[in-house]
Amino acid sequence: MTGRVFHETLHDGLGQEIAVDEVLFESDTGHQKLVIFNNRALGRVMTLDGAVQTTEADEFIYHEMMAHVPILAHGKVESVLIIGGGDGGMLREVLKHPGVRATQVEIDQAVIDLSRRYLPNHSAGAFDDSRAEIVIADGMDFVRDTDRRFDVIISDSTDPIGPGEVLFSEDFYALAKNCLNPGGVMVTQNGVPFVQMDEFVDTRRRMSPHFADMTFYIAAVPTYYGGDMAFAWGCDDRAVRRTSQEVLGWRVRHAGLVTRYYNPAVHHAAFALPQYMIDALSDQGTEAGRQPVG
Repeated sequence: MTGRVFHETLHDGLGQEIAVDEVLFESDTGHQKLVIFNNRALGRVMTLDGAVQTTEADEFIYHEMMAHVPILAHGKVESVLIIGGGDGGMLREVLKHPGVRATQVEIDQAVIDLSRRYLPNHSAGAFDDSRAEIVIADGMDFVRDTDRRFDVIISDSTDPIGPGEVLFSEDFYALAKNCLNPGGVMVTQNGVPFVQMDEFVDTRRRMSPHFADMTFYIAAVPTYYGGDMAFAWGCDDRAVRRTSQEVLGWRVRHAGLVTRYYNPAVHHAAFALPQYMIDALSDQGTEAGRQPVG
């Protein structure tokens, strides 16, 4: 934080600046440096270790696409495991689905407490929902030690630095896969490939050995500098990803789901990757890398 401007330090040699209209909170939580401030365009902004994590203005894009794509594609979800997501936005979207229970594993209680205080619209009461179980623990330790199984696993982690680094390892993907029920889906946030291409390709290499169908889908989240954000997708049933728009539409209506970004057409289109991403994956042998152009 310099003067009245937040300088993001996530990428070497480039980044973004956001005007700081008012600092609401700034502290070292013991796990990471957390800052929450107001910005006239984005509303309240949360940063961890010099990187923007979420803003009031556009969080709905990220959270809707990570939650609804796997849940609606699967179609019979009863249990969801969320790794990370301490701001509560992912939990809010998951619990919009009737009959779904969620277990959220967050390493840092302070992130939850501060989000409840300064970003209450993110969780919108989800932390107090009787279907939510909050576990304060390391996500890697949880998937290693638990004997529970889930229909969907969402890894809503920070970038692969500091506490979030282990959540991008092959060991984590393997252990998480063991926590899925048959036909289950795992999705993970995977950064912005245009400026984090190594992370994008590394995730394919580390995750694909554990899933018969491993690819990516994308969404443009304005806060995350550099273009489309990627989400990794892993499932052993290829048919899940190919669920038709008609079926997805029925599931949306049946759930009474109200969204601001997600819809069945966006869901399908999100799996069509730009050519530079396809080219980056082509040497890795993914289905994404074999997509036809046009």
